[in-house]
Formats: sequence, C-alpha cells, structure tokens
Amino acid sequence: MDKINELQTKIGIKFKDPKKLILALTHRSYLNENRQLKSSNERYEFFGDAILEYWSSQKLFLLFPEFDEGQLTNLRSLIVCTQNLAEVGASFNLGEYILLSRGEETHGGRNNISLLADTFESLIGAIHLDQGYKSVDKFLNKFLEENINVLSQKNIYKDAKSQFQEIAQSKRGVTPKYIMISETGPDHQKIFEIGVYINDELIASGKGNSKQKAEEDAATKAAEIIV
Repeated sequence: MDKINELQTKIGIKFKDPKKLILALTHRSYLNENRQLKSSNERYEFFGDAILEYWSSQKLFLLFPEFDEGQLTNLRSLIVCTQNLAEVGASFNLGEYILLSRGEETHGGRNNISLLADTFESLIGAIHLDQGYKSVDKFLNKFLEENINVLSQKNIYKDAKSQFQEIAQSKRGVTPKYIMISETGPDHQKIFEIGVYINDELIASGKGNSKQKAEEDAATKAAEIIV
C-alpha cells in the first residue's frame, strides 16, 4: 500500500476505494502469475479513453475559439496519441506503479509507450468511477493543460503517422504502408502487431490493443530510426 499511497500523493487524488486504483494499474500479464485475480485494467482503459476524448474536445473548444474544426481535430489527435500520453505518464513515473508479470517487466514493460499510455487511460477511468468527472477534470488539468499549451504552439499539429509519412516522403520519396504482422489473444483482449514498411522494407513494428494504437507505436519507432 505504500506505493499506492505514494502514487495518490503524486496525482493529488485520494481514492475512496483504493481497489479501483489497484485495478487501474493491473496489466493483463500480471494475471498470468496471480491466478486469483480475474480482471485487468482493460475495461477501465476503454472507459478512460472515451472520457479523455470528451475532456480534450471540450478543453480545446473552450481554449481555442479561433481554431476551425480541422485544427481542433488535429490538435486533439496529438494530445491523445500514444506517444504523448506515455510522456505525460512518465512525468510522474507511472511505470513504477504498474503491476506487471516478471516477463513483461524484463522486456522493458515499465517504459513501453503503449503500455504507459493504456495505463494512463485506465487511471482516468478509475478516477471517474471512484469520484466522478470533477476529479477527472482536476487530474487532467494538472497533467495535460500545460502540455496542451506547448503542443498548440507548434502551429503544425501532426500525429505520429503523419509525421513519419512526411519523413518517409522526404527521405525515401515514398509513402509508408502498414501491414498486420500478428493478431493474438481472445476477442475481448486482442493484441495487434503491425509493421510499417517503406517499399518492401520493414522499418519498425508496433503493438497495441487496437490497430490504430499499433500503427502509432510503429510510426513512433520508425521516426526514431529514419531521421
């Protein structure tokens, strides 16, 4: 419980039911080594993703009255993308608190951008279920408001796939393509692995619990390879 109390202090929220916070931190791999547990944080992640979409849409609508629909959409995509959420989660060392299997931890799970982003979303879901939207707003204002201001000053709002497409077209003169490598797990817990290719060359692969997240992960990694 010391770690749980430490995290609550960092995020500035005291849970009424700490079990909700623990569930939000429980990665599906942890269940393999703790058979008495029946649920991971995936349902919370699903819920938190929807809440984040609403919160960021409302926030941008109010903050940037001069932006048209396209600008708002592009900036929102940049805010909620895997890379950005992982960086925000890393800002308060979220990875330290995630409950992982030994294997997942050995393979760098605590620093995995997809895993960090997913856990950040599940944390949003847990906060809402425990305390309601007002506390979610407090949490997201604390960790995302300044982030939004920084991103909005870039003037060009591009997600990871758009950024890598520009790199690929500039460096290689072609548009990258995304191809499914594997699809594992039961229907309600799918993990997708997708590769990003330039011509027939695999540049990088990414994983996620949706095809979109897997593509973002692949594009982020590819952009670090071809710069």
